[in-house]
Amino acid sequence: MEVTVRQGDSLWYYSQLFGIPLILIEQSNPQDSPEQLSIGQVIQIPGYVSETYTIQENDTLYSISIRNNVPLDMLFLLNASLNPNNLQQGQTIEIPQKVNALLFTDPDNYTYDKMLDDLEAIQEVYPFIRQNIIGNSVMGKELIELQIGNGSKQVHLNGSFHANEWITTPVIMRFLNEYALALTNHLPIRGVFALPLLTDTTLSVVPMVNPDGVNLVLNGASAAGDREQEVLTINNQQEDFSNWKANIRGVDLNNQYPALWDVEAARKPTSPEPRDFPGYSPLTEPEAIAMADLARQRTFDRMNAFHTQGEEIYWGFEGDEPPESEDIVMEYARVSGYEPVQYIDSYAGYKDWFIQEFQQPGFTVELGSGVNPLPIEQFEEIYQETLGIMLANLYL
Repeated sequence: MEVTVRQGDSLWYYSQLFGIPLILIEQSNPQDSPEQLSIGQVIQIPGYVSETYTIQENDTLYSISIRNNVPLDMLFLLNASLNPNNLQQGQTIEIPQKVNALLFTDPDNYTYDKMLDDLEAIQEVYPFIRQNIIGNSVMGKELIELQIGNGSKQVHLNGSFHANEWITTPVIMRFLNEYALALTNHLPIRGVFALPLLTDTTLSVVPMVNPDGVNLVLNGASAAGDREQEVLTINNQQEDFSNWKANIRGVDLNNQYPALWDVEAARKPTSPEPRDFPGYSPLTEPEAIAMADLARQRTFDRMNAFHTQGEEIYWGFEGDEPPESEDIVMEYARVSGYEPVQYIDSYAGYKDWFIQEFQQPGFTVELGSGVNPLPIEQFEEIYQETLGIMLANLYL
């Protein structure tokens, strides 16, 4: 919600008036100096929306204030030209409303476009969540990274490397929404207060690494555009793409990394397939390249890649994992009930490369159980299991 600076206003005053932590207002207005506000300047107030109200007969500004449980000065701030002594029936004013519920609650058929709609909603209400474009998919869709917090600890989380594991994306999006809601409403999440997490940790998330593949799984061959015949050929002319894991070119993005890639390539398909083809060489696909570049630029202290299924957490690679990885994964296991697994006979994944490249803790978290794509009916159970892991990334 936007307000216009008046004489004598300050970000501190807005913090007190709206009940929003000062740091959130500062982070929602990164281009503005708190010490140099100018009259007429527009400031973003997170955690609020404004609603239009039509003046009724016998209304007074005081009665409107009481009925809506907002201080009078909030009404003056949002309605600069308002004359409280001359309210006219039929006149419209803006009333600030605190957002105290999740902005989106439908995780089903979570396409790229649905994610974009939810991102627009969450950034309008919570502008302290920063959005960056880290690259583009094969079909040109923007690969979006979101950042929240300003702590020195850098933690990363991603979802939907594999197309038919798209349920990982609404899990991440729901957490972002719940975290932002807790911050603006001074609420705990599972007994953990959110504001100290914001100042200790910078959380980076890429909710959907493989948007072309996700749309293909959910919308069918038409989602491939001018690549429709190509994907049908790769899929043996089958119209059902529910088993498709790869990107739109039939390359498995989580087999694309130079971490024993040759070993993996020798036992995997040698041409495009709905799953498991590692490409003709490492890091050929724009989505995989973007994720590698992001890790190099950010120097994350920890990385989590969300996949499905198995309720397991893979945390080692060829002995390159640092000693603290075991302590972290044991906390993940405690809060989720998932099984820690140090080594598996699978290579060339993002987690493998991250551990090898940076010698920092990296984890592949296999959400839920069953057969991919997991049914949406499992979403709430999966989210509650995974919530502890996402929180642990902030407080550990």
